[in-house]
Amino acid sequence: MNLPNKLTVSRFALTVVFLWAMFSKFAFNDTLALFFFCAAGVTDFLDGRIARARKLITNFGILMDPLADKIMVCSAFIAFVESTHLNPPHPAVAVAAWMVVIIVGRELAITGLRLLAATKNIVLAAERYGKHKTISQIVTVIALLVLNASEEWPPALQHFFAPWTPMFAKIMLWVTVVLTAISGGIYLWRNRSLYLDDL
Repeated sequence: MNLPNKLTVSRFALTVVFLWAMFSKFAFNDTLALFFFCAAGVTDFLDGRIARARKLITNFGILMDPLADKIMVCSAFIAFVESTHLNPPHPAVAVAAWMVVIIVGRELAITGLRLLAATKNIVLAAERYGKHKTISQIVTVIALLVLNASEEWPPALQHFFAPWTPMFAKIMLWVTVVLTAISGGIYLWRNRSLYLDDL
């Protein structure tokens, strides 16, 4: 297994420990969850870069890299909905269940399309809109995690993040929902021949 694929696989493991930290109750657990998610985001940035630079692009990477992204991001957003039942949400930012339904529904639809393409010996790579969507999702999750984790930090850091982080997280959440829906629609439309031919 080459380095980019190892980084992709490591993202699955980092997602698991991120969720463990997020729902654990110990000192600085939110900060640790933020660290693990950021580490997973770094692997997402590096695996594609290294694969292209070293010409290590494989069918495994083309299929598993987007899947690892989806599991990482969907797990985080579902966890945010669940955490609102365990802890009162920040008054300025709450991740609504319907938002997560749009995000997860889009990812399931695209995964299903990729599986359908695979049955026809076609490998669908991620598109530009999908990459922008993934970046917006990662930034949103990090902003929400900072919102929680900053309460564990020294007062000076809390005063730095408190004035702007809630509004930034709220704006990014809405941008992510809209971009996720639009990018999914574009992807399904551009590859419509894959499923329309079977109707």
